[in-house]
Amino acid sequence: MSEQQLQWEGSRVLVTGAGGFIGSHLVERLARDGAQVKAFVRYTSSGRAGFLDDLEPGVRSELNVVLGDLRDEDAVRQAVQAVDTVFHLGALIGIPYSYVHPRETADTNIGGTLNVLLAARDFHVGRVILTSSSEVYGTAQHVPIDEGHPLQAQSPYAASKIAADKLGESFALSYGTPVVVLRPFNTYGPRQSARAVIPTIVTQALAGDDVVLGNLRPTRDFTYVADTIDGFLAAGTSDAAIGRVVNLGTGREISIGDLAVLIGEALGRELSIRQVGARIRPDTSEVERLRADNGLAHELFGWEPRTPLREGIAVTIDWIRDNLSRYRVGTHEI
Repeated sequence: MSEQQLQWEGSRVLVTGAGGFIGSHLVERLARDGAQVKAFVRYTSSGRAGFLDDLEPGVRSELNVVLGDLRDEDAVRQAVQAVDTVFHLGALIGIPYSYVHPRETADTNIGGTLNVLLAARDFHVGRVILTSSSEVYGTAQHVPIDEGHPLQAQSPYAASKIAADKLGESFALSYGTPVVVLRPFNTYGPRQSARAVIPTIVTQALAGDDVVLGNLRPTRDFTYVADTIDGFLAAGTSDAAIGRVVNLGTGREISIGDLAVLIGEALGRELSIRQVGARIRPDTSEVERLRADNGLAHELFGWEPRTPLREGIAVTIDWIRDNLSRYRVGTHEI
């Protein structure tokens, strides 16, 4: 067992957003490392716990799944009570959705984060890791983007994450709450929904040679999910990270158009890639360029990404192919 695994053995951990893409991977890793995991999942009438229901029975049976809503202060307080560490990943993440429903986005992402921080303060939680987003930077004003880069809210979603970040900063400075803010850059991998560009391309490519996308010019810094999880776990045990904002990204960028070509190569086919206006963000809202400076993550807790993009995409394609029935192929989820 590695040193990091030993650090989580027996630890009491809460993960919000546990049934989602990144959250389910984090829960799985923590459970395998011996942590006592409380998994907070938004209640729906189906009673399902998202991707947690698909974990191996031996892992799933070890989880304490709590159904609730981040906007419900009492539900959050009950979940936070008696844990050592909180990984706060729960959020409304759809950028197009935030254009249509900015109030719901703010209520969940800002109000939900405030509820988590209040409970963590009152119950003297040992560590709170807040999940931010590279979207808070907006279009890069300089590259690579370090943590001191100006913040620019080019969507209601980005504004909600900036506000949540600043709430975390305020609790660290005002109350001494041990907060770490992580800013992942475009995490991808198995279990990701078609809201994200890689599953959007892959599902269309598996159905045929035609791929319809929005703006092909913007660049993104794609990080494989297992590497992102390594960063979360390292930040969760690093005292040097407390009170800091830390990027998790590869330091490399690729345009959406070139990404589609790369996925076609992985499938052994040349794809017909078309750009359509319905999938393009408003002009002033489009984030044109993102590329991370990950030097601080390496300095504070020795993190660096290990998975090449081609390798991660191959694994992701295999998972999507095996789970294609989960996707509405040819539609763009928000």
